[in-house]
Amino acid sequence: MTQAPAPPKAVRRRHDREIVSLAVPAFGALVAEPLFLMVDSAIVGHLGTPQLAGLAIAAALLSTAVSVFVFLAYATTAAVARRVGAGDLQAAIRQGMDGIWLALLLGVAVVVLTIPTAPWLVDIFGASGTAGPYAVTYLRVSSLGIPAMLVVLAATGILRGLQDTRTPLYVAIGGFATNAVLNVGLVYGAGLGIAGSAWGTAIAQCGMAAAYLVVVVRGARRHGASLRPDAAGIRASAQAGAPLLVRTLSLRAVLLIATAVAARLGDAQVAAHQIILSLWSLMAFALDAIAIAGQAIIGRYLGADDAEGARQVCRRMVQWGVVSGVVLGALVIVARPLFIPLFTSDTAVQDTLLPALLVVALSQPIAGVVFVLDGVLMGAGDGPYLARAMLLTLAVFAPVALLVPVLGGGLTALWWAMTLMMTVRMLTLWLRSRSGRWIVTGAAR
Repeated sequence: MTQAPAPPKAVRRRHDREIVSLAVPAFGALVAEPLFLMVDSAIVGHLGTPQLAGLAIAAALLSTAVSVFVFLAYATTAAVARRVGAGDLQAAIRQGMDGIWLALLLGVAVVVLTIPTAPWLVDIFGASGTAGPYAVTYLRVSSLGIPAMLVVLAATGILRGLQDTRTPLYVAIGGFATNAVLNVGLVYGAGLGIAGSAWGTAIAQCGMAAAYLVVVVRGARRHGASLRPDAAGIRASAQAGAPLLVRTLSLRAVLLIATAVAARLGDAQVAAHQIILSLWSLMAFALDAIAIAGQAIIGRYLGADDAEGARQVCRRMVQWGVVSGVVLGALVIVARPLFIPLFTSDTAVQDTLLPALLVVALSQPIAGVVFVLDGVLMGAGDGPYLARAMLLTLAVFAPVALLVPVLGGGLTALWWAMTLMMTVRMLTLWLRSRSGRWIVTGAAR
């Protein structure tokens, strides 16, 4: 980032208020989403072990399919926020509608591919003969909700771009409650078993999509924005999202490689890795909330042709990221005697877990910078750079991680490799922010 005089306290306080007002509700919405799976697991778990195993396999496939398209939220947030900053709410909502139509098209395509290939996909994951049929059932039924899930992503991006993260929080809470009630009623009340859980989740997702569409359609009518599909706009949304798709796939590859390496280290190592990965993901939600605020705020400043404001808020958010990372790391270290026994009573797993967990705690300030700058560059529409930077990170991480079992390293060595990955990401993002090349003002990049 180019050097500039420190902004006065009044400006910093204004930035802080903006960041908090967007980040806190965003964090709530982010945490609410994984609760869908937790409810499903708790309810299906009482049906039997094969059913729970089938759910685990199907849920992994579904989460992968949906997370690949997270660019629908990120790219839409940046594009809409720019238009908001430029004062053109009609164009902002119209641009968001292009993202929703793209989400529908992609969602239908995924359903068409998933239903006939479900048995093959489940087999790839190595499902047992008893768990496989349950996984296929859950995957086929719940895949019917994928178009709604992708619409939720795109609509969430619209509202974030409009500087509204409260509505997504309310919708997520409503969806979670609906999912819980439907799951209990359909699984046990209607006696549908695991299919009832899948239907409950699909229906809840459709309800969330409907709630978002009501809000977006009202906004479109209020500002005179067209709701009709526009081929050129849909293509533009796809083109803007393509680099972010590459970034996301590269990041997913990093996580898959890490899990595959942990599996080669032994049962205790992979069990400890799964616990750490769950905690790492939870802390990522907190940091990602700041990144989401960054996407919305940076896009708005750039759309308003306020380059200096964008620099100042970027600097302030980096400070937030560092402090948040330090706090999260300290919490992990202080609270580890409390939460480790909650995950496992196996002393071998606990002994393996502890030193690797300390590495994760120490790396949280790095993660804070990474998440924030990732959000800043997304808000600036700097997707092509993010794609190249993540590909470079993957190229550095993969050989180092794969050497861990070859050289006799354990889980701690693997998480040092993960820390190296985050450090490379931090350096590439920091260099870009310093260069100022991400600062392109105007209603469109």
